[in-house]
Amino acid sequence: MTLRRFLPALALLLAAPPAFAQPKPEPADFLLPDESKLAPFKDTVPLVFVTSNQPEWKALKGFWTEGTQEDVDPATGAKVTRKVVRIRVPLGITQAPRVPAENPMTAAKWELGKKLYFDKVLSTDNTISCATCHEPAKGFGDAKRTSTGIGGAVGGVNAPTVFNSAFNRFQFWDGRAASLEDQAQGPVGNPKEMFAGKGDPWHEAVARLRANPEYVKAFGAAFGHAPTRDAAAKAIATYERTVLLGDSLHDRAEALMRKRVIEEESGKFVLKAEDYAAALKAEFARKGPALADLGLDPQKDAAKADEFGKKLVNGRDLFFGKARCANCHSGDTFTDHGFHNLGVGAKDGTLPTDEFGRFVPLPTGHKDPALVGAFKTPGTRGLLASAPYMHSGDEKTLEQVVDFYDRGGNVNAWLSPNMRDLAAEGAYVKARAAGQKVDPAVKTYGPTNKPIIPLKLNLTADEKANLVLFLKALNGDPLDPLLSDPAKFPAK
Repeated sequence: MTLRRFLPALALLLAAPPAFAQPKPEPADFLLPDESKLAPFKDTVPLVFVTSNQPEWKALKGFWTEGTQEDVDPATGAKVTRKVVRIRVPLGITQAPRVPAENPMTAAKWELGKKLYFDKVLSTDNTISCATCHEPAKGFGDAKRTSTGIGGAVGGVNAPTVFNSAFNRFQFWDGRAASLEDQAQGPVGNPKEMFAGKGDPWHEAVARLRANPEYVKAFGAAFGHAPTRDAAAKAIATYERTVLLGDSLHDRAEALMRKRVIEEESGKFVLKAEDYAAALKAEFARKGPALADLGLDPQKDAAKADEFGKKLVNGRDLFFGKARCANCHSGDTFTDHGFHNLGVGAKDGTLPTDEFGRFVPLPTGHKDPALVGAFKTPGTRGLLASAPYMHSGDEKTLEQVVDFYDRGGNVNAWLSPNMRDLAAEGAYVKARAAGQKVDPAVKTYGPTNKPIIPLKLNLTADEKANLVLFLKALNGDPLDPLLSDPAKFPAK
């Protein structure tokens, strides 16, 4: 190439933006930190989760315990002693929540996140906060079938609890958010929840935050810049990540069982009625909240500990056995984090499209028909505070929930295999192929007339009562007021 031909090409190349150039960021969405605004490293207070399998757990005073730790300032390499807050993970939760590397937990973020959670400033007309639909006193739900948002708009699903949401693999009933940070951004832009404007909902919300000097100062200390959507989501997620529920009567019975087995040197780590009875006797001695959960009077019913111990172990055995609850409700928080079609919302065997659940947010090219009508498995801790139940809020009591499962849910073409009588379906197909008479009440679907037969559990009245009693024994002690009281913050 001659120099004459090369120079114009070079000029064009130099004028063009580099291949790696990014679009100019919208300052309301995110900003990079200004270190001059950030609190110094020595004054930044990290939050650290401590689980019951760690030696220091027993020494913690409660949910929030302040102390000190030795650290190295990454900027200077100097050793510093700084404050630390140790968060007591409740008994029964054996793992600490995963914390994203890009959102390390600090006390400043937590306090900012809690303020934002209870503040109505994020809604267009200052009438709705996160806590409006996820209120601590109502099990971090709202005790309604479906929630009421801005301008009286009625939502389509029951408000899921925030209890132990830090462990959820996916957020929302249909799993459309992958993290608490993702989930925190949804309601602000939802016209049935917090947004009633015409512009960009988050840009409007950030403008309101930036008009508040206290928020500008708090965001600066926690993130090193003015309020943004990114930082607000991170702060709210930091608070929600600590809403952990455990310390139930069942957890204490398990702890007593482990102690008993170690002392016996039997090696048989199996819960017995005596373990539940021992936990109940301790609860009577402290007049604890689990007594009211089980319908027991702390003054009159102390002699019933052994009787209720037998009922509870029977309920537990049903949960993990005949009632098949543990097929989906497993692990510390009693969920498989999966999605299952129970037939909630099905009418006369037909599932309307607005009940397609997990199938809807799956990206095009990844739509899985097996997830039509499937909704997220909720945990079973804290159930007494978070009624009504199911994503529809249709079941008002735990007794109704058990009845729903006892009949096998509601039949529809995509009913989960976990809810179906597969043996009966196979027998039906064989009988039909052989020209034999089949049950006309069985619903069949598709061009092959595939039978779908819900699996009936055939629980007796006593079994249902014992199963409900076990579910109540998972309720857990009330949360620390520092978590649940919007006006309470750590002392400075």
